[in-house]
Amino acid sequence: LERICTEAETAVRNGRNVIILSDRNLPEEEIPIPALLAASAVNRRLLTAGIRSGAGIILETGEAREVMHFALLLGFGATAVNPYLALETVSELVKEGKVTVPPATATGNYIHAVCKGLLKIMSKQGISTLRSFRSAQLFEAVGLSRELIERYFSGTASRVGGIGLEEIAKEAE
Repeated sequence: LERICTEAETAVRNGRNVIILSDRNLPEEEIPIPALLAASAVNRRLLTAGIRSGAGIILETGEAREVMHFALLLGFGATAVNPYLALETVSELVKEGKVTVPPATATGNYIHAVCKGLLKIMSKQGISTLRSFRSAQLFEAVGLSRELIERYFSGTASRVGGIGLEEIAKEAE
């Protein structure tokens, strides 16, 4: 996490305006960092450095499948999300005949459903634009240690403690 945050900060300071975080095609010996943790950590680092507004954080992840996954990723700093595994799965369902529309229509339907779901979540929170929702951290953390929240999700409410980075790393392994 520290390496990723440092690389992102250095890139933005060197004039890059788009940071891409990806868990796609990792070498076999590498374990992906949970997408929400990576996105929030980079977002927090850029905010702390005072350079967040100068960069977009694009997240390419196989973890994002459900609407709530997208809501959390956007709510904790991602500018955009490419759910490559979900889109590949939809295309595979078409190939297998389990979905009876063309692949482009099927993936378009999936994207439309995610967008409608995000709109519903945002409207329940009284938010009308994605710009207002992004990085708003309107969610409560459950099951994460105080230290983890303070370092990577600072400002997030949490009434229940829980696991830290060590446990998250073990689960990822």
